Amino acid sequence: MELTFRKNELTGEVMYSGVHKSGLGIYIIPKTGYSGTYAIFGTRYGSVDSDFVVPGETEVTHVPDGIAHYLEHKMFDQPDGSNVFDRFSKYGGNANAFTSFNMTAYLFSATSNFEENLATLLDYVQSPYYTEETVQKEQGIIGQEIRMYDDNPGWKLFFNFINCLYQNHPVKKEIAGTVESISKITADYLYKCYNTFYNLSNMSLVIAGNIDVDRAVKVIDDGIKNNEPFTEPIKKLYPDEPKELASAYAERSMAVSAPMFMLGWKDNDVNKTGAELLKKNIEITILLRMLFGKSSAIYKKLYDAGLINSTFSTDYTMQPDYGFTSLDGESRNPEKVFEVIMDEIEEIRKSGLCEEDFSRTKKVMWGSYIRSHNDIEEYAGLYMQLLFMGIDYFDFYEVYKTVTFEDIKARFNEHFRRDYAALSVVKPV
Repeated sequence: MELTFRKNELTGEVMYSGVHKSGLGIYIIPKTGYSGTYAIFGTRYGSVDSDFVVPGETEVTHVPDGIAHYLEHKMFDQPDGSNVFDRFSKYGGNANAFTSFNMTAYLFSATSNFEENLATLLDYVQSPYYTEETVQKEQGIIGQEIRMYDDNPGWKLFFNFINCLYQNHPVKKEIAGTVESISKITADYLYKCYNTFYNLSNMSLVIAGNIDVDRAVKVIDDGIKNNEPFTEPIKKLYPDEPKELASAYAERSMAVSAPMFMLGWKDNDVNKTGAELLKKNIEITILLRMLFGKSSAIYKKLYDAGLINSTFSTDYTMQPDYGFTSLDGESRNPEKVFEVIMDEIEEIRKSGLCEEDFSRTKKVMWGSYIRSHNDIEEYAGLYMQLLFMGIDYFDFYEVYKTVTFEDIKARFNEHFRRDYAALSVVKPV
């Protein structure tokens, strides 16, 4: 297998990348001076993917909600009855996995025996084993997990917020599904989803850290099992989503010591991928820091009034077909926080953004990008997430340098609109 060598002259970072004959995308990021290694093996498959057409078929397949997360759990069951975590522990590896809205990933970190750990990762993710008996047994385990989420104030705050923003898009559904939906999952469903979304042409492997590239390539070559790549993409089906909110407000009472809030804006400038999507991400991230960073006028006004505290944070979540900004924290008066922010946004719309703030914030963002290379786990994970959106994080600067103050002003006016804004609150019982 031949890999292409790349070097980012601005950051000094290097990468070896290529596509295996199985269709698996491979990205190896050697880091000199690091003692550890990290590998993440992921598939473009998450909780939103309940309706799809398998390549070569014409009929739509519909599966129960929560099946991507369920499948992730079942991947740790091995045909010989062994425990995957014991195998990693034998080689000093720390393994984990996660399912999000749009991807499922299996990973490990290690300071020794990298090749053995990598071989273990490749082996078990390519060894599905489901029986009706083990599938039914897992329903009780995941059912308990779902009930735990139901009692988690931060989790309910978030999904109530998402349900305010979205009327139809499956991002509004909880990742683990419901107790009712997982009761419908069968071994046949799991194999159908596995054989579709775990085709290696739908997957990628990102490795970062203290790596001998040639030896890593050999482990990969030896570890990839027979897998015919799809010759056409998996067709994922999502319902049409209107621009309008489902609701502007949601409230729930739970066992919390202080009211919690999450507010933000639905992103309706969607259906973008690659550099265009990355540019939007950069623009909104800059705006969040300009508008709500700790040196901003809005933050100071809220903080001085005692309306927010150190828990206040901001975020932008994006995918090609959906996105949203969110601000969250604790407040004695969440509704007042919402109104102050909406009023301040309108004042800025009249008076205009500050170009000096933009220039300074843009430089800060470049610094954050440079620092992101220092944490191999964060960098590899982010690289894969963006890769699945058609974004090459290695060439971040090529998009970053094109962002202008005019772009920022246009994005502000398009995104931060009151009719796209919603508030979710969890109050003490």
